[in-house]
Amino acid sequence: MSSENRSYATHRSHETHESHETHRNKPKQHASGFIPAHGGYRQLLSFQKAEIIYDFTHQFCERFLRRGDRTIDQMVQAARSGKQNILEGSQASGTSKETEIKLLNVARASLEELLEDYRDFLRVRGAPIWAKDSKEALFVRKLGAQSHTTYESYRTYLETRPPEIVANIALCLIHQANYLLDQQLRQLERAFLAEGGLRERMTRARMAARAQKK
Repeated sequence: MSSENRSYATHRSHETHESHETHRNKPKQHASGFIPAHGGYRQLLSFQKAEIIYDFTHQFCERFLRRGDRTIDQMVQAARSGKQNILEGSQASGTSKETEIKLLNVARASLEELLEDYRDFLRVRGAPIWAKDSKEALFVRKLGAQSHTTYESYRTYLETRPPEIVANIALCLIHQANYLLDQQLRQLERAFLAEGGLRERMTRARMAARAQKK
């Protein structure tokens, strides 16, 4: 199974010691039993990819768009919304799967908006969009499938390549993030149908507690 298919899985750190920030963002498990482990958003592949996209977009706008261009705010805000809504959805997941699903859909819509901004950038300049299976797109996809990929993995390309290539790299990154979010949403839908939400979990926990007292 590829790393992209494991959209709701977590990375295992290859470092001997975890950073303090990583430790703080591990999923939280409540002792009560009906609030499942939640949080740990930094371990989500979708969040990791969205964070790269935010940093990438911020630098793209700094390098290739003129100051005062309203597109800058729109693109940066769309990238931020994608990242932040994954974070908020992860934090809300312990008590409301409905809220988590809603926020992930907002993240997905924000990244789709950003995708169109990059397409517009290329179209108005008469620049081509890479085909899905072109050697350039496959290279970026392979780079993104490696473990521990961060913005630093793409910095050299952003700082040295012309805008048309950089915008196409951004398109590949957003497609990867959208794929991960689609997988994550499908898993959440299946989990909700199988397990229900907080109310159902509370009912089961209450019935189990009563059964233990008998």
